[in-house]
Amino acid sequence: MNAERLACAPSGEMWHGIDWANVHRQVRRLQARIVKGIQESRHNKVKALQWLLTHSFSGKALAARRVTTNRGKKHHNAAIRNC
Repeated sequence: MNAERLACAPSGEMWHGIDWANVHRQVRRLQARIVKGIQESRHNKVKALQWLLTHSFSGKALAARRVTTNRGKKHHNAAIRNC
């Protein structure tokens, strides 16, 4: 299906060569469309947009970056400290 093509990095794309500003912009745009669809009670459209976000290269790349990026000392075990 089309998901395989969407999820793959453009040919020859390296981690440091990704245009992160563009990735953020694409993810934000999809998230804004999801919020708008929820507000308008268009549940089928929301479901389609959620699928697109989770299967797109931008969504996957940004999720991987958030997981692998060191957020610093203040965020370590934050859930435990808040108990």
